[in-house]
Amino acid sequence: MRKLLACLAVLMTALLAPAQAAEPNGAPDVLVRDVTNEVLAIVRQDKAIQGGDTRKVLQLVDEKVLPHFNFRRMTMLAVGRDWRSASPDQQQALTDAFRTLLVRTYSNALTQYRDQTIDFKPLRMAPADTSVQVRTEVRQPGAQAIGIDYMLEKGNDGWKVFDVIVAGVSLVTNYRGTFAQEIRTGGVDGLIRSLQEKNRALESGKAGA
Repeated sequence: MRKLLACLAVLMTALLAPAQAAEPNGAPDVLVRDVTNEVLAIVRQDKAIQGGDTRKVLQLVDEKVLPHFNFRRMTMLAVGRDWRSASPDQQQALTDAFRTLLVRTYSNALTQYRDQTIDFKPLRMAPADTSVQVRTEVRQPGAQAIGIDYMLEKGNDGWKVFDVIVAGVSLVTNYRGTFAQEIRTGGVDGLIRSLQEKNRALESGKAGA
């Protein structure tokens, strides 16, 4: 899990750009590529981020990443069949807690970003497609390249990320087993409490993910 989260820090660099820098209703691969290229330049020049200013990164993620993600769909996929048994209030609490967990975890990891570069693979997409996979490869000095694929879905407000696949491992699938165990042990409310406790630990700097 830790390796997956560290790799996904690059995802946050890819989506930290100002909203006006990319057109959400454009092609999904162009959206990812344009935002990524702009943000990588920003992060390389930001001494505060490089110095470990997690609060600054958290603010940027909160302001700039959220518009590009469908966190409700991500949470629904991660929770799986138990999502249907959750009340609307529980579903909202799960979404809020899961979103906070992802944002805080990746904000912490993003302070470790240094010299990664990203190669963008050709997009395979039919004109009528509303769900696509944007494939990229992250390269870093002295390490093996890592594949990071973004699963995006097109809705009324443009393309949104609903899953990320790192080195063949799906983010939502990776969490699904843990979530299912939490629900078996303590029900949906138990999972909500567990996520909230992890968020409090991350906020105080006492835990990884």
